[in-house]
Amino acid sequence: MLLIWPALLGVVVLPSLGLWLLGRRLNVPAWLLWLFLAAGWLTVIVGWFLSQRAQPFLFPDTSPCYGAGIPVSRYFPPDSYCRHADGELRTVNGPLGKIVFWTALGTTVAVPVAVLVRRRLES
Repeated sequence: MLLIWPALLGVVVLPSLGLWLLGRRLNVPAWLLWLFLAAGWLTVIVGWFLSQRAQPFLFPDTSPCYGAGIPVSRYFPPDSYCRHADGELRTVNGPLGKIVFWTALGTTVAVPVAVLVRRRLES
């Protein structure tokens, strides 16, 4: 339990704080920074969930592939599959999670581009 707090600090808080301070120094509006950070962390969390969905965590029978095949993960674009006896890969993720991932990723990429375009137009 004691290792969770330093890991959380190093992986989530410090990068977020660094990006926030850099954005404020560059006079990026606060709402754009909030949007960027929220979309970025949503991308990471949903991507991890999508890629690990077929993997068994505590018990093998918790996997959607239990009894049907072998779990296979792909990290980008994130997806999880079951490899069946005939060699076919079938996804275990529905379209909603993929839509959320791609929307969050698009927002995460679009915000810095919008800031650069705004800076170019102002100067």
